[in-house]
Amino acid sequence: MFDPQAFSIFTDAVTDRRFVFAAAIATLAGLVRGFTGFGSALIYMPLISAVYGPRLAAPTLLLIDTICSFPFALKVIPHCNWREVRLVMITGALLLPVGVAALVLVNGLVLRWFIATLVLAAVAILASGWRYHGKPTVAASLGVGALSGFGAGAVQIAAPPLLVYWLGGQNSAATVRANIMVYFIMQGVLSFLFYLYGALFTTQTLALALLLGVPFGIALAVGASWFHGTSDVFYRRLSYAIIAAAGLISLPVFDALR
Repeated sequence: MFDPQAFSIFTDAVTDRRFVFAAAIATLAGLVRGFTGFGSALIYMPLISAVYGPRLAAPTLLLIDTICSFPFALKVIPHCNWREVRLVMITGALLLPVGVAALVLVNGLVLRWFIATLVLAAVAILASGWRYHGKPTVAASLGVGALSGFGAGAVQIAAPPLLVYWLGGQNSAATVRANIMVYFIMQGVLSFLFYLYGALFTTQTLALALLLGVPFGIALAVGASWFHGTSDVFYRRLSYAIIAAAGLISLPVFDALR
């Protein structure tokens, strides 16, 4: 049965001049997500927040990324280091609602500055080559999980602490990628429940997530196919360059130019 109200929500979203930019951002974020196993939030959140605001960017990314990446996460489960993933999930789950509360209560402009600063700081640390080279311990894993959980709840950015922690070990790029993809699926389910409780899923959110999910999903599949046979060095350098550009472009000081 045709629903004029539902149709108008979709047409309003598509005819909004911001949608073209949002679709391009979603495509780039999906491409990087499929290629690296992470990075979608570090591109999507700062840029979509600059276009629509953090409270629309975070729930749309949660829906898009969780649904689109689920089939790919299933494929990499055999490469996942479950001991590492289980430990970070404990405090990640505990700090997740704290992050969601920050998303609901903190001013949108403040959140945008936080997102851009977090993205640029993360890529600077990752690109510098600094890693946690100590032996994985329960305390370290729980600490990393806490940072990741808060980042996921507040701005859907959970990967940087995990990357600094896991890339410093003996794991290959394939294992790190698998760990992150599996972790994100489990965290995504919890995030969905907390976002639902926080009334962050509006009709506009659902419509935009559906519309942007199409280019994101297609790009995700393309990016995943590109990953095979890629060297670890190229894999990391390309990701850092794209993420750094996204963080810089999204800075609120450039709003007047957009």
